[in-house]
Amino acid sequence: MQHIPMSRGRRGFTMIELLVALVLLGLVSAALYRVLVNNQRLYMAQTQRIDLAQNIRAAGSILPAEFRELDASEGDITAMTPTSISIRAMRWLGFACNTPGLGGALNGVSVIVRGGAPGEPLFFGSRGIDNSKDGVLIYYDGNQNSRLDDFWATATITAAPNGQNCDDGTNGQRLILNINLLGLGPNVAGAIPLGAPIRGWEAVTYQLYQPAGDTSSYVGFQPAGQTMQPLIGPVLAGNGLQFQYYDANGNVTAVRAQVARIDITVRARTAAAVRAGGQAAMATMVDSVVTSVALRNNRRF
Repeated sequence: MQHIPMSRGRRGFTMIELLVALVLLGLVSAALYRVLVNNQRLYMAQTQRIDLAQNIRAAGSILPAEFRELDASEGDITAMTPTSISIRAMRWLGFACNTPGLGGALNGVSVIVRGGAPGEPLFFGSRGIDNSKDGVLIYYDGNQNSRLDDFWATATITAAPNGQNCDDGTNGQRLILNINLLGLGPNVAGAIPLGAPIRGWEAVTYQLYQPAGDTSSYVGFQPAGQTMQPLIGPVLAGNGLQFQYYDANGNVTAVRAQVARIDITVRARTAAAVRAGGQAAMATMVDSVVTSVALRNNRRF
């Protein structure tokens, strides 16, 4: 067999050179792996922080917007505890474009709401009229020369016929109402005048809520007749949602009709544990927001 001689310059790596190369490759790979792991941890932590901030922001906007329009002095708060509140949440505002026929039976009274739908003139709200779940407050102004007998009469919608117009021929939505004057004023013709404000409301509850089979707590939202659903969260169990109620003098009150201000505290947390930095232990991050809401529609006289 013939052996071909190989010059020194064409020989392969020595064992020592291969070992040194493997060590260097291991060091570079370990450094790259550490960078990738740290980037992943940073991404997860930032994602959790963003979600936490969005939860806090939602709590600071949704709940105050619901409470700001309440009139506790006339029954808009139907139940309240330190961790839950049930209210008549306002959904739309319109104006009567006919004169409701008072003076007779208070059941089956025809009231036409000008416009009657979002986008129509003089109709305002987050949505249109839903006669399947909306209640109505209609302004009673018995003596138009005095404000002392003014109040919001309650009513239930029994029908909402389509294709109805105002007395002046403009677009409107006719509602057939059963009106309750609450014993606050006489049933006389003209007591609810042409142009009377009409407010549509929906009964809802907000409370600290833990769904079945879930280990986390949330701010729950429940329209009347429906199941509670998570709205904001996760929040801390036990004190993730707290309400404090104050009267017009700034004193804590447990009387619904005396509430003039509501302080809302929401303590939210991240959905997963994150590392605060460096070699710190994994832990959930917590943030909170406290919002004070004055009830703007309370009677001032």
